[in-house]
Amino acid sequence: MRGAELLRLIAAQVFLHATMAGMRLATPLLALQQGYSAAAVGVLISLFALTQVFLALPAGRFADRHGLRRPLALSVVAASLGAGLVLVWPVFPVMCVSALLTGGATGATVIALQRHVGRAAQSPNDLKRVFSWLAIAPAAANFVGPFVAGLLIDHAGHVPADLLSFRVTFAVMALMPVVCWLLVRSAKEPEPTPLPAGAAATRAWDLLREPLFRRLLFVNWLQSSSWDVHAFVLPILGHERGLGASVIGSILGAFAIAAAAVRLALPLFANRTSERGVILTSTLVTASLFCVYPLLHSAWAMALCSVVLGFSLGAVQPMIMSMLHQITPHHRHGEALGLRLMTINASSVAMPMLFGAAGAVIGIAGVFWIVGGVVAMGSHTVWKLKARRSA
Repeated sequence: MRGAELLRLIAAQVFLHATMAGMRLATPLLALQQGYSAAAVGVLISLFALTQVFLALPAGRFADRHGLRRPLALSVVAASLGAGLVLVWPVFPVMCVSALLTGGATGATVIALQRHVGRAAQSPNDLKRVFSWLAIAPAAANFVGPFVAGLLIDHAGHVPADLLSFRVTFAVMALMPVVCWLLVRSAKEPEPTPLPAGAAATRAWDLLREPLFRRLLFVNWLQSSSWDVHAFVLPILGHERGLGASVIGSILGAFAIAAAAVRLALPLFANRTSERGVILTSTLVTASLFCVYPLLHSAWAMALCSVVLGFSLGAVQPMIMSMLHQITPHHRHGEALGLRLMTINASSVAMPMLFGAAGAVIGIAGVFWIVGGVVAMGSHTVWKLKARRSA
């Protein structure tokens, strides 16, 4: 895939994903301003991920049948409609509908774009390269969306955070997906992969019969859970250590910057690394850091640990995506991506509740150590991974 085309697809994902990220900031703030409780706001925020759990598999199948442009067109309509509805009716029930629409559109976009760039890659090294670049898009979008929304909420109205400023914010969020469509409408579709002769009807769950796919999904879940536990438990650990909110936020920010930076560097080393080698190294480093983290009391030491963990976990997703495209049939890439996204989002919904309950019983340090032990045991599964090019 040419660099210019890949850059255009990355920018397209940034614009659509930024709509969800901006709405995820703006709608809770408006709901709180209207007097809704923190519990209601928590439900609102969870709705952004809910549709990605249930729509991931249908979106994957749809992408397998129709390629890139049709799924992207529907996602653009859904995301613009979601933001536009709140622009017209800025009330809580409509905010919930908007969360479902923009969240679902973002998930479908991720699947369609990942499938497209994976199909366009010419070799395993090319897979690692393109997925390293594409993995930068969510990080960029999670900065652009809230940053633009925050600026507009504070400065687009007569006074900060009045209803006019929120309406202007929602209008800008509704226009961002249109830019996404302008960027992808001329994208060249790879030739469709015909179904194997005599192939019977399949279900996405059939993919789990393949041991290598099961192992890859399990390893991906381990890494995603590590990411979730760090984001969820670090603020609690920092509070126990007496750190201020700005210090805790800086430590989490250092993690995010490191995760994005390693993805910028990965394409330079794609030819000299193997997927299994990177994932195994990340697994061992992550397990070690989780064992050390609860023993740290200095903010600087925790920040250093956070940076190293960001490098470790940030390197994994491009390798996972590269292997997934090599071990699944071409005509089922969308289904495989949908199954992966469904698993990760379901885990992200459930894991914080589990971590919170475990922390109340065994303490925050115990949560780190248990997760670190589980990740370390998962290294045996990582060792069994071996990528192969699938037909």
